[in-house]
Amino acid sequence: MRVQTADRATTETPVRTDPPHRRRAMRWHSRTLQGLGYAAPTAAFVAVLFVLPLLLVGRMSLHDWPLLTGDQGGNAPENYSDITDSTLFWPAVRFTLLYTGIVTVLLLGLALLLALLVQQSRPGTGFFRTVYFLPGALGLASASLLFWGMYSPTTGPLSHPLEHLGLVDGPVSFLGTPTSALLATVFLVVWKFAGFYMLILLVGLQRIPHELYEAARMDGASRGQVFRSITLPLLRPSLALSLLLCVTGSLLAFDQFFVLTKGGPDNSTVTVVQLIYREAFQRLDLGTAAALSIIVLAVLLLLNVLQFRGLRHTDAS
Repeated sequence: MRVQTADRATTETPVRTDPPHRRRAMRWHSRTLQGLGYAAPTAAFVAVLFVLPLLLVGRMSLHDWPLLTGDQGGNAPENYSDITDSTLFWPAVRFTLLYTGIVTVLLLGLALLLALLVQQSRPGTGFFRTVYFLPGALGLASASLLFWGMYSPTTGPLSHPLEHLGLVDGPVSFLGTPTSALLATVFLVVWKFAGFYMLILLVGLQRIPHELYEAARMDGASRGQVFRSITLPLLRPSLALSLLLCVTGSLLAFDQFFVLTKGGPDNSTVTVVQLIYREAFQRLDLGTAAALSIIVLAVLLLLNVLQFRGLRHTDAS
């Protein structure tokens, strides 16, 4: 028995230990593989639903591509010149910029006012926050259809009361003139999205330390001075995010004008995205529509880069 025990002890192999640097490398590779595994579904989603369609649109913009017959060969840069030579292109650009400017100012101004009103926790504050945010839960196409019925001069609930009160002589056409159609659509958009941007700004307001307001009041600062010196500077990230979303969404406006005005009256409310729709599905020219889509994408990227640089410059200063 002693001999067997000695033999068994002599035949056992020592346990091998890896160097520390090798163990660290193995852990790094394991974490890298885990990270790639987590990111793979998102990367596949972006590749299939964004990168590949973008490459296809870029190819379409350089080819003669009717909607029903497909690729008919390259024609670069004819599609881009056809877009810029269109009689609706520059009016659509001017109207889209005008609409974006009006909506951005009114929407962010009202959202900031609402956020300041419901910032403090008082009785009923939760109710008003819910009421202000509630229109945002409605889809834009559904809200546009709702307002189309409200604006109707024959069946809408607004025209007849005004007529009975003697404020107007006949049925009111809220969408009958270019100015009224623009203002009616702006009212719809502000009503729907003010609560959404209020929520973004409210989060930014609640992140401001309350001690700063107390110190400012102890120093005798007025409400206007507190707002200019404390609230606005510290609210800049939320304002920048709201501005980015508002400008991008306004430049891509489609549903509200498609439902309410169809681009009328007299093509006065045609946006750039509506022009893309017309080229693709009314004139059946996917090549020209793709060229205009590439132009819009390039403008949006440029605006976003400028906004990010402006925000970074103000933060650094």
